[in-house]
Amino acid sequence: MDWDKLRVFYHVAEAGSFTKAGEQLNLSQSAVSRQISALEENLQVTLFHRHARGLIVTEQGELLYRTAREVFARIAMAEARLSDSKDRPDGHLTVTATTGFSTIWLLPRIIEFMDRYPEISISIRVEDGELDLSMREADVAIRMTRPQQPDLILRHLKTIHFHFYAAPSYLKEWGRPRTLQDLEKHRLIVYDHGPLAGVVNPDWLPHSYGSGRPQRRPALTVNSMLGMRRAVESGLGIAILPDYVLEGSDRKVRIEVDAPLPTAEAYFVYPEEQRNSKRITAFRDFLLEKVATSQF
Repeated sequence: MDWDKLRVFYHVAEAGSFTKAGEQLNLSQSAVSRQISALEENLQVTLFHRHARGLIVTEQGELLYRTAREVFARIAMAEARLSDSKDRPDGHLTVTATTGFSTIWLLPRIIEFMDRYPEISISIRVEDGELDLSMREADVAIRMTRPQQPDLILRHLKTIHFHFYAAPSYLKEWGRPRTLQDLEKHRLIVYDHGPLAGVVNPDWLPHSYGSGRPQRRPALTVNSMLGMRRAVESGLGIAILPDYVLEGSDRKVRIEVDAPLPTAEAYFVYPEEQRNSKRITAFRDFLLEKVATSQF
């Protein structure tokens, strides 16, 4: 099997499009199509069903894709180990984290890591779902729930604490609540997406009242932590947020309400086979240093 054609096939299967794969490989759409057609002719099987809206991998194509995916993951692992054999950490590091944590907390701090380790290049995969680290979809992950995937090394980063927040302008107009009952009179902003939705969801407040209380409908639901921050800062209402989300904001007030508040656990996660990676060790130690000194 021709290695170059297999590489083209892998990118087409990943992208679901000749055009997108060509952009990644710096090839024209027609060149990619010719490579796939030649591979299908060599193997005497159809790898893709072609239609106007894109490509669908056939059953035979799916079998080849799974094999190619594993091969390229192992090659990437070998490249990583070769990089880690040098004295100073270098090479490429792909980090995945939730949308809110990536955009609000992680990205503003990455420049310091880049300055400290200029030999390491970084990709940030902003995903609320869990990427498969064993298949090298990312090298490391920052999770807001304990991962269930086997063969992973977990390092607890910190307990994330939540509080009620509102803008000074909102509290000036609506007053400051002190109990759950007081909150019934306020506009509530609720997060309803991603791994923290199970911690802070539209049902959390009514459930905290106990049975027999009426359902309290949120005034606003937002599927983004950054959107929640902007909503609070704009004076739209009161929200329960992780403390790190409003870190550094001068347009928020933390409200002490007599109510139980949720917490979440943050973990730094990477595959067992990457235990001795210098790049990962450097990034792990950097994160531990930063979470120890921030409102996380």
